[in-house]
Amino acid sequence: MDSPDQGAKDIPVSKAAFDPPKVTFEIAMAGIKYQGELKNGIIDGNFYQSGMEWPLQLTREQQEKKTTKRSQEPERPFPYYEEQVTFYNKEAGIRLSGTLTQPQKSGKYAAAILISGSGPQDRNQEILGHKSFLVIADHLTRNGYAVLRFDDRGTAMSEGDFSTATTADFATDVESAFQYLRSRDEINSNKIGLIGHSEGGMIATMVAAKNKDIHFVISMAGPALQGDSILLLQQKRISEKSGVNPELIAQNETINKAVFDMVKSTDDIEQLKSSLISYLQSAVKDLPKGAIPSGMSEHDFINLQVRQTMTPWMLYFLRYNPALDLQHVKCPILVLFGDKDLQVPAEENIPAARKALTKAKNKKVDIVTFPGLNHLFQECDTGLPSEYGTIEQTIAPVVLDEIVNWMKKRKI
Repeated sequence: MDSPDQGAKDIPVSKAAFDPPKVTFEIAMAGIKYQGELKNGIIDGNFYQSGMEWPLQLTREQQEKKTTKRSQEPERPFPYYEEQVTFYNKEAGIRLSGTLTQPQKSGKYAAAILISGSGPQDRNQEILGHKSFLVIADHLTRNGYAVLRFDDRGTAMSEGDFSTATTADFATDVESAFQYLRSRDEINSNKIGLIGHSEGGMIATMVAAKNKDIHFVISMAGPALQGDSILLLQQKRISEKSGVNPELIAQNETINKAVFDMVKSTDDIEQLKSSLISYLQSAVKDLPKGAIPSGMSEHDFINLQVRQTMTPWMLYFLRYNPALDLQHVKCPILVLFGDKDLQVPAEENIPAARKALTKAKNKKVDIVTFPGLNHLFQECDTGLPSEYGTIEQTIAPVVLDEIVNWMKKRKI
């Protein structure tokens, strides 16, 4: 499957079936399922992901894409130098592609590497028509900084296999980007830092904990709690805000916690798979009506949960505690959150981040919470992911200003 809006191509479909007129397919690594019916050359159905459902029609006919103009998106010609670049991750044996922007073609600039959040992202971190990394890179470059943003491995123009990669693998891509910038004459090699969003914020601290040459870190909604805690919080907050039955929320939380505990208790893949199937077969019998998506059998529901849980990325994420790396971050760090973030809630993550950075004895820590902003740092009503695409704003200007002002305050 391709997702052009995200710059993601050749996403492996883990299961597909055609039982006329019914069409189904799954992408286990992303928790995606599609169900539809073929009629008169058109497949009319629903697309399921992360507990949400959208109508989706598939056709062979050429479709005209309806584009939404995002007012913050910069337009060419830009008043700065832009270059398409590639760099090599020797450890993974892959070449990554990106864009480097500088105030002018020559000079000696402090630089930032932008690190995307979870899921296959292109260099602009385009989500629902919002190109947040393009907006951030443009703002920083206009204010005197060089910026490198790149396509995730296996996405758009970058080589590699995204589906088999973990957060630790993505960290090696960032380290490769850092080494590439150090080789550039126009970059001040003593002033290269990392700006990461969501999982990217976690990756930034992971890299900075091991590489003492990282000059600064800006974590935008980066988790400070262990992965299993993040997902439990995320599922609970989104469900509550969506008006899901409290009884179902509690039951889902119980099931997910048990599943996550199994993942943390063993490294034996076959044993884990067997345990998960056995537990879920028993657990789903107590779920209320409507807990399993319409049209999905109990057997398919269980298999989907198992496949989602056992991807390399998920297994790593559930077991990884970012606080252990935050304890070793010594460089200046700016931690940003929106108080309406339902995916990485500020209320629980800020204390964890502050505690870990205190253990690091880091005196150059600034933590800022923005009122009224969601996970993408947009001004919003509810904070629900379903709002992201309907909001015209890509990122609140106050956030862009905070980043630049902090960098100048820290003499970056």
